Amino acid sequence: MCEYRALAEMQSHLDAVRQSPADAGPVVMIVSRPKTLHRTLLRSCALDRELGLVGDNWVARGDKHTAAGQADPGRQLTIMNSRAIAAITDSEARWPEAGDQFYVDFDLSADNVPPGTRLVIGTAEVEVTPLPHLGCAKFGQRFGKDANRFVNSDLGKALNLRGVNARVITAGTVNTGDIIRKL
Repeated sequence: MCEYRALAEMQSHLDAVRQSPADAGPVVMIVSRPKTLHRTLLRSCALDRELGLVGDNWVARGDKHTAAGQADPGRQLTIMNSRAIAAITDSEARWPEAGDQFYVDFDLSADNVPPGTRLVIGTAEVEVTPLPHLGCAKFGQRFGKDANRFVNSDLGKALNLRGVNARVITAGTVNTGDIIRKL
């Protein structure tokens, strides 16, 4: 059984999260979800306008938020701040359990990257969508109820501690260590 961090310990990391680079920062980790509950760490990936992260199950999995259950283009990619996930767990090996595809050392707060913000990540361009990315039951099971309290609090939502949803605007490739930056 995993031990979970307490809310107070997570909150003690907020200053570090707030110090994330605002204009450009590195891609720390890339994760593909080839099928449900499976995660593959990638050094490099391709982003496609129709498929999202090539090799990810986003299209096949569909989305409970759409009327017909098809994949939602507004949830094509998920990007999480690496300092935020480090506040939730001290084990980098557990980061992929969060379910995001990109972990970046970059300020994803609503003030810095509001919906509509275009980001260059590697050679691709993506756009932050207005759809919220919040902690869910699965996230709470994996990281504890306090993790959901942390990311779903008013401050957690303002800082987008759970990350942001995005869609691919221009196809390209992304490598670990590449820079994500605002346009």
